[in-house]
Amino acid sequence: MAVREIRLYGDPVLRQVCAPIENIDDGVRALIADLIDTVQLPGRAGVAANQIGVALRAFSYNIDGDIGYVINPVLTEVRGEKQPTGEGCLSVPGLWHDTLRHPWARVEGIDLDGEPVVLEGDGLLAQALQHETDHLDGMVYLGRLEGETRKLAMREVRESDWF
Repeated sequence: MAVREIRLYGDPVLRQVCAPIENIDDGVRALIADLIDTVQLPGRAGVAANQIGVALRAFSYNIDGDIGYVINPVLTEVRGEKQPTGEGCLSVPGLWHDTLRHPWARVEGIDLDGEPVVLEGDGLLAQALQHETDHLDGMVYLGRLEGETRKLAMREVRESDWF
Protein backbone atom coordinates (compact mmCIF):
# COMPACT_ATOMS: atom_id res chain seq x y z
CA MET A 1 0.00 0.00 0.00
CA ALA A 2 2.50 2.66 1.15
CA VAL A 3 5.80 3.30 2.85
CA ARG A 4 4.86 5.24 5.97
CA GLU A 5 6.86 7.91 7.79
CA ILE A 6 8.61 6.72 10.95
CA ARG A 7 7.66 8.53 14.15
CA LEU A 8 10.67 9.84 16.06
CA TYR A 9 11.59 9.57 19.72
CA GLY A 10 9.54 12.08 21.68
CA ASP A 11 6.32 11.36 19.75
CA PRO A 12 3.73 10.30 22.37
CA VAL A 13 2.53 7.33 20.28
CA LEU A 14 5.87 5.61 20.93
CA ARG A 15 5.14 5.58 24.69
CA GLN A 16 1.69 4.04 24.31
CA VAL A 17 1.03 0.42 25.12
CA CYS A 18 -0.54 -0.76 21.89
CA ALA A 19 -4.04 -2.22 21.94
CA PRO A 20 -4.65 -5.77 20.74
CA ILE A 21 -6.26 -6.12 17.34
CA GLU A 22 -9.75 -7.46 17.98
CA ASN A 23 -11.09 -7.75 14.41
CA ILE A 24 -9.21 -8.33 11.21
CA ASP A 25 -10.83 -5.96 8.75
CA ASP A 26 -9.79 -3.87 5.75
CA GLY A 27 -8.13 -1.32 8.05
CA VAL A 28 -5.95 -4.00 9.64
CA ARG A 29 -5.12 -5.47 6.22
CA ALA A 30 -4.03 -1.99 5.06
CA LEU A 31 -1.95 -1.54 8.24
CA ILE A 32 -0.13 -4.84 7.63
CA ALA A 33 0.49 -3.93 3.97
CA ASP A 34 1.95 -0.59 5.07
CA LEU A 35 4.12 -2.27 7.72
CA ILE A 36 5.50 -4.67 5.12
CA ASP A 37 6.11 -1.90 2.57
CA THR A 38 7.82 0.21 5.24
CA VAL A 39 10.12 -2.56 6.52
CA GLN A 40 11.34 -3.45 3.03
CA LEU A 41 13.52 -0.36 2.71
CA PRO A 42 17.25 -1.08 3.05
CA GLY A 43 18.66 -1.31 6.57
CA ARG A 44 15.36 -2.10 8.28
CA ALA A 45 14.96 -5.21 10.45
CA GLY A 46 11.55 -4.40 11.94
CA VAL A 47 8.80 -1.80 12.18
CA ALA A 48 6.19 -1.70 14.94
CA ALA A 49 2.75 -0.25 14.22
CA ASN A 50 3.22 2.62 16.66
CA GLN A 51 6.37 3.63 14.78
CA ILE A 52 4.07 4.55 11.89
CA GLY A 53 1.58 6.23 14.22
CA VAL A 54 -0.88 3.39 14.83
CA ALA A 55 -1.21 2.21 18.44
CA LEU A 56 -2.22 -1.35 17.57
CA ARG A 57 -0.34 -4.53 18.40
CA ALA A 58 1.41 -5.59 15.15
CA PHE A 59 4.88 -5.47 13.66
CA SER A 60 6.68 -6.39 10.47
CA TYR A 61 10.17 -7.84 10.15
CA ASN A 62 12.87 -8.16 7.50
CA ILE A 63 15.59 -10.53 8.67
CA ASP A 64 18.07 -11.74 6.06
CA GLY A 65 15.48 -11.19 3.32
CA ASP A 66 12.73 -13.06 5.20
CA ILE A 67 9.88 -10.53 5.35
CA GLY A 68 6.72 -11.02 7.37
CA TYR A 69 4.47 -9.72 10.11
CA VAL A 70 2.81 -10.74 13.35
CA ILE A 71 -0.51 -9.54 14.72
CA ASN A 72 -0.92 -9.42 18.52
CA PRO A 73 2.61 -10.65 19.16
CA VAL A 74 3.55 -11.74 22.65
CA LEU A 75 7.12 -12.45 23.69
CA THR A 76 6.54 -15.91 25.19
CA GLU A 77 10.06 -17.12 25.86
CA VAL A 78 13.64 -15.91 26.02
CA ARG A 79 16.74 -18.01 26.64
CA GLY A 80 20.25 -17.31 27.77
CA GLU A 81 21.82 -14.58 29.83
CA LYS A 82 21.34 -11.08 28.48
CA GLN A 83 24.30 -9.90 26.43
CA PRO A 84 25.30 -6.43 25.23
CA THR A 85 24.16 -6.24 21.61
CA GLY A 86 24.73 -3.31 19.27
CA GLU A 87 21.33 -1.80 18.60
CA GLY A 88 19.77 1.11 16.77
CA CYS A 89 16.22 2.18 16.05
CA LEU A 90 14.45 3.88 13.17
CA SER A 91 12.73 6.14 15.71
CA VAL A 92 16.12 7.24 17.07
CA PRO A 93 18.08 7.83 13.86
CA GLY A 94 21.84 7.93 13.95
CA LEU A 95 22.27 6.43 17.41
CA TRP A 96 23.76 3.00 18.09
CA HIS A 97 24.31 1.61 21.58
CA ASP A 98 24.87 -1.76 23.23
CA THR A 99 21.59 -2.96 24.70
CA LEU A 100 21.18 -5.99 26.94
CA ARG A 101 19.22 -8.63 25.02
CA HIS A 102 18.66 -12.36 25.40
CA PRO A 103 20.40 -14.37 22.67
CA TRP A 104 17.24 -16.37 21.83
CA ALA A 105 13.57 -15.36 21.76
CA ARG A 106 10.13 -16.59 20.75
CA VAL A 107 7.09 -14.51 19.76
CA GLU A 108 3.60 -15.93 19.25
CA GLY A 109 0.70 -14.19 17.55
CA ILE A 110 -1.60 -14.56 14.55
CA ASP A 111 -1.71 -13.75 10.84
CA LEU A 112 -4.40 -12.01 8.79
CA ASP A 113 -6.39 -15.26 8.63
CA GLY A 114 -6.35 -15.62 12.41
CA GLU A 115 -3.95 -18.56 12.16
CA PRO A 116 -1.19 -18.96 14.77
CA VAL A 117 2.26 -17.55 14.00
CA VAL A 118 5.36 -18.54 15.93
CA LEU A 119 8.70 -16.82 15.30
CA GLU A 120 11.73 -17.99 17.20
CA GLY A 121 15.43 -17.81 16.81
CA ASP A 122 18.73 -16.31 17.79
CA GLY A 123 20.96 -13.51 16.59
CA LEU A 124 19.33 -10.62 14.77
CA LEU A 125 15.91 -12.32 14.81
CA ALA A 126 15.98 -12.67 18.62
CA GLN A 127 17.06 -9.05 18.95
CA ALA A 128 14.32 -7.84 16.57
CA LEU A 129 11.61 -9.84 18.35
CA GLN A 130 12.56 -8.27 21.68
CA HIS A 131 12.97 -4.78 20.19
CA GLU A 132 9.64 -4.78 18.33
CA THR A 133 7.62 -6.19 21.24
CA ASP A 134 9.22 -3.52 23.43
CA HIS A 135 7.87 -0.90 21.00
CA LEU A 136 4.37 -2.36 21.26
CA ASP A 137 4.67 -2.17 25.05
CA GLY A 138 5.52 1.53 24.79
CA MET A 139 9.29 1.24 25.23
CA VAL A 140 12.00 2.57 22.94
CA TYR A 141 15.35 0.80 23.35
CA LEU A 142 16.83 3.88 25.04
CA GLY A 143 14.76 2.90 28.07
CA ARG A 144 16.80 -0.29 28.41
CA LEU A 145 20.11 1.57 28.58
CA GLU A 146 21.73 2.13 31.97
CA GLY A 147 24.17 4.45 33.68
CA GLU A 148 26.65 6.38 31.60
CA THR A 149 25.46 4.76 28.38
CA ARG A 150 21.96 6.10 28.97
CA LYS A 151 23.28 9.58 29.83
CA LEU A 152 25.37 9.61 26.65
CA ALA A 153 22.45 8.42 24.51
CA MET A 154 20.09 11.04 25.92
CA ARG A 155 22.69 13.76 25.30
CA GLU A 156 23.04 12.52 21.71
CA VAL A 157 19.25 12.69 21.29
CA ARG A 158 19.10 16.27 22.64
CA GLU A 159 21.95 17.33 20.35
CA SER A 160 20.56 15.62 17.25
CA ASP A 161 19.15 17.64 14.38
CA TRP A 162 15.88 15.64 14.36
CA PHE A 163 14.87 16.07 18.04
